[in-house]
Amino acid sequence: MNLKLKAVQIRKDIVTLVHSAGTGHIGGDLSVTDILVDLYYKQMHVGPELVHDPNRDRFVLSKGHSVEALYSVLADKGYFSKEELHQTYSKFGSKYIGHPNNKVNGVEMNTGSLGHGLAVGVGMALAGKMDGRPYRVYVVLGDGEMEEGSNWEAITAGAHYKLDNLTAFVDRNRLQISGTTEEVMTQEKQEERWAAFGWNVLSIPGNDIDAIDAAVTKAKATKGKPTVIIANTTKGCGVSYIENQVAWHHKVPTDAEYAQAMQELQAQEAQYE
Repeated sequence: MNLKLKAVQIRKDIVTLVHSAGTGHIGGDLSVTDILVDLYYKQMHVGPELVHDPNRDRFVLSKGHSVEALYSVLADKGYFSKEELHQTYSKFGSKYIGHPNNKVNGVEMNTGSLGHGLAVGVGMALAGKMDGRPYRVYVVLGDGEMEEGSNWEAITAGAHYKLDNLTAFVDRNRLQISGTTEEVMTQEKQEERWAAFGWNVLSIPGNDIDAIDAAVTKAKATKGKPTVIIANTTKGCGVSYIENQVAWHHKVPTDAEYAQAMQELQAQEAQYE
């Protein structure tokens, strides 16, 4: 499969979903897309036929506000229909709400209260070790989310229990709802911080599918400690007027902006076809 082409197609689905629903955290959706595509279409042992398989890999989107990206991938993979998603997303009574909901096929846990996902991922990974299961656990965090102290408790526990079946991603797009991460609560030298807590640390260009894939492969080969992949991404990646704009943390494209986004993404799609 051409993962770069798939990532562009998922971005088209995301922008369409946010535009039609009139809501969504589009900036973070677009920054995290390449990570989700590599995990779901290549690296993880998952699928709609495996949702009850005790040996399936586990995925937790701790930055749950970027749910439009996750739902778009799950729909494309066949966990549920795209038509149902696009017709009912964020509508009254819909299970497809604005944060991951475990009533949705393929969603392992409800997230959205930031700082909870990694702790649950540590528990899942520890359970896998205790039960002798081969599955791996993947958790995607936002960089603004790293201000939550509960994450650092989970980081300590992950290293203490030598959870080499656990991989965390930090979507390091350097923007959060109220400004840049450095303005709100500086977190430069994040790589050194994770390393000091005992994790294997990889730092990569986070919108480069090949770099993501190589890093996940290295994480799988690392023994005796968990791995964190600091994914240096661009918020709003793929749509020029959204990229690196804090105002697009949560914003809906107008009809004209939607048309421009589709034009840009279709041009990218043509490069990979």
